[in-house]
Amino acid sequence: MSPLSSKLLPSACVLALLATLFGVHPRSVAQEALGSSSASTGTTSRPLTFERDIRPIFKQYCVHCHGEDDKRKGNLDVRLRRFLVEPHGKDGARALIPGKPAESELLSLVKEGEMPPKGKKPSAAEVLLIEKWIAEGALTARAEPDHVPDVSITEEEREFWAFQPLRKPVLPSPKNSPHPGNPIDKFIAETLESKSLAMNSEASKSTLLRRVAFDLTGLPPNPGDLAEFEADQAPDAYARMVDRFLASPHYGERWGRHWLDLAGYADSEGYSDADPIRPWAYHYRDYVIRSMNADKPLDLFIREQIAGDEMVTGALKNMSPDTVDKLAATGFLRMVPDGTAAAAKSDQLTARNDVVAETLKVVSTSLMGLTVGCAQCHDHKLDPIPQQDYYRLRAVFEPGFDTANWRVPNARLVSLMTEAERSRSNAIETEAKRIDERRKKREDELIDLVLGWELEKAPEEARESLKIAYKTPPKERSAEQLKQLDKHPSIRNLSPGSLYLYDDKYKTKHKAELQKIADEAASFRKTKPTEIMLPVFNETPAAAKSPPATHVFHRGDPQSPKALIQPGGLSVLASAQPISFVPSSPLPSSSGRRTEFVRHLTSGNHPLLGRVLVNRIWHHHFGRGLVSTPSDFGSIGDRPSHPDLLDWLALELVERNWSLKSLHRLILNSAVYKQSSTRSSEKETIDPDNRLLSRANLRRVDAESLRDSMLKVSGTLNPKMFGTPVPVMLDFDGQVIIGVDTTLDGRPSGKVVPMNGEDFRRSVYVQMRRTQPLGMLETFDLPRMEPNCDARAASTVAPQSLTLMNNQFSLTQSRFFASRVAKEAGDDLHSRAYLAWKLALAREPEPDQISESVAFLTQQAKTLKAVQDPKSEAFHDPSLAALATLCQAILSSNAFLYVE
Repeated sequence: MSPLSSKLLPSACVLALLATLFGVHPRSVAQEALGSSSASTGTTSRPLTFERDIRPIFKQYCVHCHGEDDKRKGNLDVRLRRFLVEPHGKDGARALIPGKPAESELLSLVKEGEMPPKGKKPSAAEVLLIEKWIAEGALTARAEPDHVPDVSITEEEREFWAFQPLRKPVLPSPKNSPHPGNPIDKFIAETLESKSLAMNSEASKSTLLRRVAFDLTGLPPNPGDLAEFEADQAPDAYARMVDRFLASPHYGERWGRHWLDLAGYADSEGYSDADPIRPWAYHYRDYVIRSMNADKPLDLFIREQIAGDEMVTGALKNMSPDTVDKLAATGFLRMVPDGTAAAAKSDQLTARNDVVAETLKVVSTSLMGLTVGCAQCHDHKLDPIPQQDYYRLRAVFEPGFDTANWRVPNARLVSLMTEAERSRSNAIETEAKRIDERRKKREDELIDLVLGWELEKAPEEARESLKIAYKTPPKERSAEQLKQLDKHPSIRNLSPGSLYLYDDKYKTKHKAELQKIADEAASFRKTKPTEIMLPVFNETPAAAKSPPATHVFHRGDPQSPKALIQPGGLSVLASAQPISFVPSSPLPSSSGRRTEFVRHLTSGNHPLLGRVLVNRIWHHHFGRGLVSTPSDFGSIGDRPSHPDLLDWLALELVERNWSLKSLHRLILNSAVYKQSSTRSSEKETIDPDNRLLSRANLRRVDAESLRDSMLKVSGTLNPKMFGTPVPVMLDFDGQVIIGVDTTLDGRPSGKVVPMNGEDFRRSVYVQMRRTQPLGMLETFDLPRMEPNCDARAASTVAPQSLTLMNNQFSLTQSRFFASRVAKEAGDDLHSRAYLAWKLALAREPEPDQISESVAFLTQQAKTLKAVQDPKSEAFHDPSLAALATLCQAILSSNAFLYVE
């Protein structure tokens, strides 16, 4: 049993590539598979044109040298067709001659591999396309402009599916829709019928229960959940079961984790090997989980993360919970690696620019599904995103970053302490200082007392001068005084820190007396309210009033600023002038640019945001999105398998007031979601990747769900939510484990700090160090946030099996699991085996599973009785040790690791 590959098969890859190269209007994979496009054969029935077919190739391979700079190599400009057929260079040569590919110099150089001289070369298919275009007369689709505009986007590029306005499709009317009331099934069934396929029958109740539980909470169901579900014979039993899991607080932890991947959430700064801790980053994590559980509308959820600070008025003191929530949301813009606090002065400009660039990557990939970051140094080679568009987007966020007046991470912290708490803290500190003064006074008295005793030992004639020498500040002592004190080291070395050395000498208890007073002050200070800090992305008053300028950087170099740029949106989405995000009147404490940007983004009419959001939701429910490249809706990304369904869902999300839980209900109550995962040779032949969804996909649980499931099944899961993260450390073998790091000067101290159950909290609360991901989770594909993760891998590799066999966490949880089973089932082996399987899988075990388990427990106990090591668990209770081995096998089984 193994998960399906998350990658397209070669045939599908070729299909997508040919669709791009030949400019075929985007259609569903289903339509392409039907052969309605001649692109699948490498031919096209229409004449080739420069704009649709050739310009994308030149843009990818040639424009960098022959179009971007004022000085173009060879004086050749490939941005317009007429530049290619006009004489260029000193000799007046023409790059190509229409109708004569053999005489066209450009084609010859490309064929011979001389152009482009460096980097990736055009493919054979692309070269053939250029040759065919020239042979057909090097046609254009329309008359070309007299001058190349600053932002050159063709009509063909604007026609791309992802840039088209959302449209409400007419609901299909398939012959055999399995769920007439759910529109999703109509779209799926229609596509399946076109391929003479049909959905699988509905999966069993136990399978559906486990599938829903993992999808919505990331945890396996309890056996009691199955009993309740199976006993409920009402028509809406399944729908109510879904609602129960949606209402669980674990829902926010599960779906919050999905969003945290997109945001690049981490509890450390990254950027360097030092990887400093971010002690307050958890506020953003908690905000996300709370928002998910509250079903905060997704448009508001996004607006708060982009411009939460611009929704807040007044001073950031004595803040209400709602204000704190909005400010915590801006942590979304503070998640990327930030090395500016430690970077050298000479590296500051680069370090600051990296923070801005990485943040824009996170914003564009997570919310717009486009690799806008590729336009930082030059026009995007594949998508219609000019370099100017990248800097328009940068200008939206520039006032918050203000690179010329940079604020390091600690300078962006806002105190959550109220005025009342601060007054109380000050009062406590004042009283503690009085105690400190009392201690200091007593300390001075004791110094004088001991000094007197020590002076009595000196010659009488030297006592006064010695006393004066001692009382003289060390830096002001004369050479004679230093010489005199050196002769009496007991006086020279007398200090508050050495008073304890004189206790035994004079049979006194000065150290205890002073320590008692110090403890009194320390105890008093412990009653002070703890000051909690909140990381915030906001603008300084100066930047808000006069926003810093944004320039296009030549080749992306921040040390080479060129044209001034204004905040705006993607040109390809604008019908005329670029969309501007300059507000008519700035906000009191902010430029308002981010508010304008996110208002446009969440308007409900943006062609990208809605599609991107619902595609991610679909991805997490089916293991693959309708677009299988969730952060790249561009030309090299995947085409939607069901484009009409994608648009319908995007508009449905808006109509449902951006409610994520409402969309869950819609999807999870569909027949396509509830079908079984049974395979058939016919379906595998027609649709080997299951893009058409004629069955459910088999999926391996992700890293956090695996660890959390072990905790739940063993009975040790700590349900505590929110707050500071559970720390991680390196063990003696260099593995990252949970624990408090007590190393001193890089050496293990041997000290172990008790975790008191914190180590059994859910994985979402475990510290996410960029350089030190928890070892077990990393083995099961926990991503490193560099800067974020748009889609997780699901590998199947040998180290995973070794981890389940040997990892200390796996061994420990197996023992806890065994103890739970033994306590609840008693000594009967049959009962133990039955309960172990039932707890782990929340379904009735198969008879052969029970019989084989009982036989194993019997034989294993006999084997373990021979163990002679008193330190071994098997020596004291071989039957429990045998049960622990069985429990470990169950926790390592495919049935536990995979969801059908």
